[in-house]
Amino acid sequence: MQLNPEATETAEPITCARCGTTADGAPPTWICSVENGSRRYFCDDCARANIRAIESRLDSSWW
Repeated sequence: MQLNPEATETAEPITCARCGTTADGAPPTWICSVENGSRRYFCDDCARANIRAIESRLDSSWW
């Protein structure tokens, strides 16, 4: 999982796929995951709470 550099330059609102938190553009501390061909963004809090599953490369549906 890596942050999409193109998304950080846009001012479009990004929504956390887990909790629904929104931000203008992708903050550098958020995580971007590509699952089944679509991008999913996760906020700081959700990423911290699920770091082991993220590092294990489990799809977010498992955590």
